[in-house]
Amino acid sequence: MTVSRHGAPGPGAPRSVRDVALLTRVLKRVIIGSPVSSEQVGHSLLAKRLALPIFASDALSSVAYATQEILLVLTVGGTAFLYLAPWVALGVVVLMATVVASYRQLVRAYPTGGGDYEVATKNIGQSAGVVVASALLVDYVMTVAVSVSSGVDNIISAVPSLHQQRVVLAVAFVVILAAVNLRGLREAGLAFAAPTYLFATGVFLMIGTGFVRVVLGDAPVAESAHYGVHVHHGYGSLGFLALMFFTLRAFASGCTALTGVEAIANGVPAFKVPKAKNAQLTLVAMGAIAVSMFGGLTALALIAKVHITDPITNSCLLNGVSDCSHTPQRTVIAQVAGSVFGGPHSIGFFYVQATTALILVLAANTAFNGFPLLGAILARDKNLPAQLNTRGDRLAYSNGILMLAVVAGLIITVYKADTTRLIQLYIIGVFTSFTLGQSGMVRHWNRALRTERDPTERRRIQRSRVINGFGASLSGVVLAIVIVTKFTKGAYLVLIAMPILYALMRAINRHYTRVAAELTTDEVGLVLPARNHVVVLVAKVHKPTLRALAFARATRPDTLTALTVNIEDDDTRALLAEWERHDLPVKLTVLESPYREVTSPIIGYIKALRVDRPHDVVSVFIPEYVVGHWWEQLLHNQAALRLKGRLLFQQGVMVTSVPWQLESTAALTDNGPSPARPSRGDKPAEDASPAPVSGG
Repeated sequence: MTVSRHGAPGPGAPRSVRDVALLTRVLKRVIIGSPVSSEQVGHSLLAKRLALPIFASDALSSVAYATQEILLVLTVGGTAFLYLAPWVALGVVVLMATVVASYRQLVRAYPTGGGDYEVATKNIGQSAGVVVASALLVDYVMTVAVSVSSGVDNIISAVPSLHQQRVVLAVAFVVILAAVNLRGLREAGLAFAAPTYLFATGVFLMIGTGFVRVVLGDAPVAESAHYGVHVHHGYGSLGFLALMFFTLRAFASGCTALTGVEAIANGVPAFKVPKAKNAQLTLVAMGAIAVSMFGGLTALALIAKVHITDPITNSCLLNGVSDCSHTPQRTVIAQVAGSVFGGPHSIGFFYVQATTALILVLAANTAFNGFPLLGAILARDKNLPAQLNTRGDRLAYSNGILMLAVVAGLIITVYKADTTRLIQLYIIGVFTSFTLGQSGMVRHWNRALRTERDPTERRRIQRSRVINGFGASLSGVVLAIVIVTKFTKGAYLVLIAMPILYALMRAINRHYTRVAAELTTDEVGLVLPARNHVVVLVAKVHKPTLRALAFARATRPDTLTALTVNIEDDDTRALLAEWERHDLPVKLTVLESPYREVTSPIIGYIKALRVDRPHDVVSVFIPEYVVGHWWEQLLHNQAALRLKGRLLFQQGVMVTSVPWQLESTAALTDNGPSPARPSRGDKPAEDASPAPVSGG
């Protein structure tokens, strides 16, 4: 089969192959667009207005479910514990401000885009870096699963009849996101910019309207405000320690608001210059917007007396709602929007729900950007397969995008797109990376202080060290809280997955290191083999065999052997007679095979050629048919494929396939039939001197 310089089948390829290739190219261009030259990589860099929706959509969209996760925990004990919600929310706000401030220092010190992985690797060690990488990879996958599932929840809040199709909707959204990201980073930013800004506008409009109504004495009232909440067994009277644990569990659930904060630090290379400064400004803008929306939404939810329970934990013990599995509760943001704008049929309600659902689905784009970038960095450092460091036609890391889509789709399917179940697997990874990354930054500043002598710069470094030190301490405490409070809720699965990923990446790194060591040479020049032994495999005396013999002779080997295996005595005698009749200048060597096996005798013969001559090389010529139809592939060349697979593992052996194009290939080409082939095989040109050969 001929291949064009662009990798597509050439005019000599079979029509069936060319038709499939054409259809594939058309679909590929429709989905991802025309290829982009490598020289245009600078044109795909992002301005701050596009970087914000790409990198901050996850952190901003988490506002839609962070408040809900706090309330779901607190209402386990009925409505009596809702007084803790403002304090829990305040703790989340302090933590978010700390993390944003800490990442500003990281972006300035490490603008190359490695984020926590690079910081941990350079300042703590490679093992710590791989731990961070395994945590982030898990977190990115969970970001897609949770964001998309939560988006589907909000769609169902507006259109309850779609409840039974939640898994199909979630997987479809993952496929769409993957397709959009395959078109390139800039195109993804253009597609996602408007929904992000529309969502933020809608939430701020809702918060502003709600507070105006409160000031005017017309406070909004949620549709669930009149529902009572049954106290779950054992939560009626909590002691001090139990109450502390209960509060910390609510805090851990609310920390989902921090997911996605690290994406900007990981994506600094995608910003326009000055990269670090633009990334820092985007990080501050993201933090300010997210904190404002989270605080406002939580306040309105408490003012409107939103009541919501976990149907898994509480069996939906809301007075007045009989069956949450078939009559799902509206989300917190949906209830707040309905109470502020006048009910679940108002324009404001549908606007907030539409933009919330859209931004939650698109929030997964943060992971679709961060996962491929991190995968490329890990592949560059030999911790993941090298294919993840390859850009596609649109300069996106296509293999990483596809891998993320497949894994996230599987998790969504297994967990039935249930946000409450998926959220338990969330945020452990991100706080692991927070803690190790900020700890690495403290070491970075300690090292910088040893050499810095300028008083102004030293004060700046000391201030940064204090910020990162506080961030590392707080993140470590939160990580411990999250692990303890979520362990039995499913978090143990993440604690299993992370060590597995760690072990896998270390094994990949060892493999690449070992291969590089084996391939490295200090020798100058090429070492020529002492002798070249050529073996031509023979099954019949026909045109492919004669062509293989002619090509083998043209290489001027030191020895030339025609080799066949005796399976049936009658067939072998007929082959020897035909060989003699053609008066071929090469002796035919016959190998015995009492068990009718072809591959082993040939391998044994070839090994014997080099037993006492390790500096010799053996070249094996294998005649093969080239067929024109896919079904013909099943009828030919299976023995040759198996034999080539075995020969590739033999030291000092080279394998050459000698193709013979059958008429079915010529009839299906655009150029018509190939020129007439010789009836007795190809011969060297008349002026070519005969190749020196000796018998096998």
